[in-house]
Amino acid sequence: MAAENAAEQGQSAGEYIIHHLTHFQSDKPQSIADFTVFNFDSLFFSIALGVIGCWLLWLGARKATSGVPGRFQAAVEMLIEMVDQQAKGIVHNATSRKFVAPLALTVFVWIILLNTMDLLPVDLLPAVWGWLHGAAGHDPHHAYLRVVPTADLGVTMGLSVAVLLICLYYNVKIKGLGGWVHELFTAPFGNHWALYLPNFAMQIIEFVAKTVSHGMRLFGNMYAGELIFLLIALMGGAWTLSATGILLALGHIIAGTVWSIFHILIIVLQAFVFMMLTLVYIGQAHDHH
Repeated sequence: MAAENAAEQGQSAGEYIIHHLTHFQSDKPQSIADFTVFNFDSLFFSIALGVIGCWLLWLGARKATSGVPGRFQAAVEMLIEMVDQQAKGIVHNATSRKFVAPLALTVFVWIILLNTMDLLPVDLLPAVWGWLHGAAGHDPHHAYLRVVPTADLGVTMGLSVAVLLICLYYNVKIKGLGGWVHELFTAPFGNHWALYLPNFAMQIIEFVAKTVSHGMRLFGNMYAGELIFLLIALMGGAWTLSATGILLALGHIIAGTVWSIFHILIIVLQAFVFMMLTLVYIGQAHDHH
């Protein structure tokens, strides 16, 4: 289907992949550092899936009973208990955990939903979007749409920057503004005037490195997974009534099935890693040096 669509539009395999990796944007970016351009597809799917995630958690709380729980309630309770245990082991301030534990739960559920979009057929929603463009009188071949928000660096870096801001807030709340500023200039090398500048530089490097790696890790894994799904889709679209074509079709089915099953692990694992790092970084903000 993928290669057939590409052929109908006069696209090569490379052009087909580039088309699927192009966002529905507010404008063309002028440079790699142009942050005035919004990826409307990432914004739409992130907000929509965030609402769905909140609704699922609200539904689990609303249907909670004191008797024998049903399957959905049991799953929600297991999830909440798992996140709460992780939060207790990392963030030792009970008052902070009243906010941090629900935050970690929200992050975990939200990122799982965002990542799960990668399991949809790669041409499904873009084809629907192209049809809507054509029905509206626009060129359907230029109807760009990406449906995996976590394969967008802007989304993952936005999440990691939000975690950074929360860490800064707890640094000030727990240590006081003066205490935190004192820590910036006296840790990790010691309290000596000659070490103030190296200490401050190391603290800034640590904050930047943690934030960048936090967002890049999730983005890199999901972007790579999206590329593999596109390559598998091209295998299936290239089938013909020949020995080679039939082998391509079989390879498409086998590879697609195996990668989808394996990708479920990646989807959950990446959400868990992001959640755990969020807890670790917030927990570090509570530690005094």
